[in-house]
Amino acid sequence: MTGVFQGSLLDWCEETGPGPLEGTVHRAELAHGAWVDVRPGWLGGADELFGRLMRNVPWRAERRWMYDRVVDVPRLVKFYGEDEALPDPLLEEAIDALNAYYSRELGEPFRTAGLCLYRDGRDSVAWHGDTIGRGSTEDTMVAILSLGAPRALLLRPRGGGHARRHELGHGDLLVMGGTCQRTWEHAVPKCAKVLGPRISVQFRPSGVR
Repeated sequence: MTGVFQGSLLDWCEETGPGPLEGTVHRAELAHGAWVDVRPGWLGGADELFGRLMRNVPWRAERRWMYDRVVDVPRLVKFYGEDEALPDPLLEEAIDALNAYYSRELGEPFRTAGLCLYRDGRDSVAWHGDTIGRGSTEDTMVAILSLGAPRALLLRPRGGGHARRHELGHGDLLVMGGTCQRTWEHAVPKCAKVLGPRISVQFRPSGVR
């Protein structure tokens, strides 16, 4: 059962689709060659997109080994590979806009989309870096489009340290780049207060998970 989603009043007034990135993205330089770009309210029509994805994506639960036993992953997921059509035309517009802005710096396009559904404050993801594949040895980017109720995304240096906090929801964009996946970790912690559901869309280049 998911929480009750309350849309953003601002989203109702926006045009549908990605907004500009040039001149609107704030980049924060982190330690060890990592950086983070943030663009609040990037995607107009984000709340309507959220509703369509909730209804149309074939969400699935995962189980994995952890602490010597198999446990439920505390979120629902769906991965769209390089040869799969994305589940909504607005996501196609989003990845095209990201590629137009970042492909020169990245050196390649974003090719895949991983979707996570955080049903309420009990769903979460632990500290990690996207280091399966090329992200473990090469600089790369992961672009996160956040839909639905805002949730905290935390960033900290790998191995521990002071955490940076970003509240993301309703079409906000955060892009992690440089060495971020190797030298920093990110997490979405559990939240005790009642929250509505959130969908995170992670756009990645080929070979990065």
